[in-house]
Amino acid sequence: MTPEEVDLRVPFGALTLPNPLTTASGCAGYGRELARFVPLDGLGSVTTRTVMRAARAGSATPRMAETPSGMLNAIGLQGSGVEAFVRDELPWLAERGARVVVSIAGERLEEYTEVAARLNGQPGVVGVELNISCPNAADRGLVFAANPAVSYDVVRAVRRTVDAALPVLAKLSPDATSVTEVASACVQAGADGLSMINTALGLGIDLETLRPALAGVTGGLSGPAVRPIALRCVYQVHAAMLAGRIPAVPITGMGGLRTGRDALEFALAGASHVAVGTTLFNDPTAPLRILDELRGELAARGFATFAEVVGLAHRPGTHRTAPPPERTP
Repeated sequence: MTPEEVDLRVPFGALTLPNPLTTASGCAGYGRELARFVPLDGLGSVTTRTVMRAARAGSATPRMAETPSGMLNAIGLQGSGVEAFVRDELPWLAERGARVVVSIAGERLEEYTEVAARLNGQPGVVGVELNISCPNAADRGLVFAANPAVSYDVVRAVRRTVDAALPVLAKLSPDATSVTEVASACVQAGADGLSMINTALGLGIDLETLRPALAGVTGGLSGPAVRPIALRCVYQVHAAMLAGRIPAVPITGMGGLRTGRDALEFALAGASHVAVGTTLFNDPTAPLRILDELRGELAARGFATFAEVVGLAHRPGTHRTAPPPERTP
């Protein structure tokens, strides 16, 4: 089998996407920057930076810092607000054939539903991703995803607000006490899929200033350092689905994904879609490279479709090894 023969198509709600790759929210803006390097219609979907009800300037600087294995960020959900997004960004994305998953957030439950309502019937929108890993102003600043009951309320409210045919995804935090409990609450509330994971809370110290590297002190850690954590979360939630403790829904795996091998790992753990994020900052052409590498990894192991490998790490007695690379004399 050659890589070109591998079928990467995946279902997404009522649609069939050409491949399982999307962008992680916040890492490709609204798509304009990425479009200079990658045709947006060549991705399975494009997930936007998080959209809120009103425009936000974001956090004070410095709000990004490199780490040895990724980066810390405390951007503060900077954005233009939902009205400007619908007016200026969505038509541009639709013209380029992008299948758009809109990440949304709010400081209160009502803000989630207001933003979600504006997305009904908008061109190019194929899904809504709920960023529930942000502070809840009505709950003393605790993140929504830290509380299964509050997560349930947000998902339930948005699911009742958007069109029935529009998939609603819940993006989960690795910092929850039990990611499977939050996942269960979200699915019970009507989530059509789960995005896993958001960044993990971290901190860096600037040895020049002898102060925290970020103005907000802590920030979200992303990049290769979090991939084992993300894989653990995906594996645990998919295992709970297989055991019948959580109704089965698709999982989008993300966190430190840089290569086709990384994408294959997420699929084996149970992800039926994958997202590339931090890698885009130093390699904006990464999505097409990752897809090519994924086809090669699947073909080398004799898999004709991406769907065959989803959750395969949970099945006993499965073992396929790629042949060793040829040695040149």
